[in-house]
Amino acid sequence: MKGKILLVALMAVLMLGSCATKQSAINQLERYSYELRDNAQYYSVRDWQNAVDDFKTIRKRISKFERDYTPQEKQHIGELEGQCAKYMAQGAKQRLVNGVRNIAGELNGIIEGIRGGWPF
Repeated sequence: MKGKILLVALMAVLMLGSCATKQSAINQLERYSYELRDNAQYYSVRDWQNAVDDFKTIRKRISKFERDYTPQEKQHIGELEGQCAKYMAQGAKQRLVNGVRNIAGELNGIIEGIRGGWPF
């Protein structure tokens, strides 16, 4: 009897540990989506390289528990991944727009410099 109780207790600990680990992977993805939401607009090229690597790492961690997730958890994971993709796209777009504005400003300066330097 004592052996059965120990076996049941050990199984319960293992099951709880597994749940905590699979949930922590979801929590990590959720925190990452917040990070992207709040800071992606300020990312440098190097930050974006790290962001992609971080996302891959989180995805690998989640995929380890793919069989264990309920349909509701899978839907939540999909929503979080969609949010991350949206924030990544918005951040990349903003970086591109800022780059174009900087180039446009420089081009305007060059044109003004040429005009001001030449008697037309």
